[in-house]
Amino acid sequence: MAVAGRLRSGLPFLRRVLISDTISAVTAQRSAAPKPLLRPLINTELSRDFGTASTSTEQKFKVPLTMFGVSGNYASALYIAAVKANVLNKVESELLGLIESSKKSPTFSQFMKDLSITADVRVKAVDEISTQAKFSDITKNFLAVVAESGRLSHLERIAQRFTELTMAHKGEVKVIVTSPLPQEEEKELEETLQVMIDQGKKVKVEQKIDPSILGGLVVEFGQKVFDMSIKTRARQMERFLREPVNLDS
Repeated sequence: MAVAGRLRSGLPFLRRVLISDTISAVTAQRSAAPKPLLRPLINTELSRDFGTASTSTEQKFKVPLTMFGVSGNYASALYIAAVKANVLNKVESELLGLIESSKKSPTFSQFMKDLSITADVRVKAVDEISTQAKFSDITKNFLAVVAESGRLSHLERIAQRFTELTMAHKGEVKVIVTSPLPQEEEKELEETLQVMIDQGKKVKVEQKIDPSILGGLVVEFGQKVFDMSIKTRARQMERFLREPVNLDS
């Protein structure tokens, strides 16, 4: 009850912030001249048929978020392939499972970073892993493309960007709540955050423990940070106390 209560106390302020941002965005959109939609180009090295679509298919299966950079290009291509094959959740689960496994295996983690290993060895290794794990063809072929192009070191970031796309596809928004101690009120916390955000999105809470904030909460979603920690309040008070006092006023 205490955590949700602290969040509710900040509800009016957060709503004002969200409303202000929405109005600003609408105003900017109306005042801006029409511009062509920029879409990241999928690298030619992704042309192998792990599910990359033709031009007509890409128009039908559009990515919900525009992404750039190496990880963004790969994640976008994988998203289109997974949606086209109707295996989005399965591919996400397989990819995230592989990342978690790599973190528990120093040998495999080093293998992913070692560019001195030849492409054929990398491809053979990930192919054997995919076969043993019974990955879907989309994931198996995608990993082969990534291995062949020497991008295995980018795989974790690609998985993160892919998860962003799947969450947008499902209408979900990730909210990170940082607190000094583990919380036992996750369900109520999610319900309170759902009311606070209320943007037609489904809230998914990720809780982090950080004793250094001393107390209170730090809530992050999108590009916004709602800091209600005791640590931040103490710093603000310290700065206030250090300011010179004007006795003449």
